[in-house]
Amino acid sequence: MSIKPKAKGRIFEAVHETANDLHRLGFIDKRKMNKFDALCLSPIPAYDSKKIRDLRDHLQLSQAVFAAVLNTSLSTVRKWEIGDKHPSGPSLKLLSLLERKGLEVML
Repeated sequence: MSIKPKAKGRIFEAVHETANDLHRLGFIDKRKMNKFDALCLSPIPAYDSKKIRDLRDHLQLSQAVFAAVLNTSLSTVRKWEIGDKHPSGPSLKLLSLLERKGLEVML
């Protein structure tokens, strides 16, 4: 089961749904579908140190457990929370997923 990202609006949602159907049927290749994804879907929000700390506190997790849930190191979570590093790529996506859907989807 795939998670459907939120579209920017109703028109973008309709365009993306049509493009997705055309891709599924073979009329649009993967590269073109990625362009539709970038155009129609909302970007993943940035996470600063305060937002990461607030999310972890909301989930009532220690830094060690939070790191394990995100499949990253404890030192990385510490650096995120003090602002020395910023999450990117898969970590950013997982943080967004945790914030939107909760801890249950990760376990």
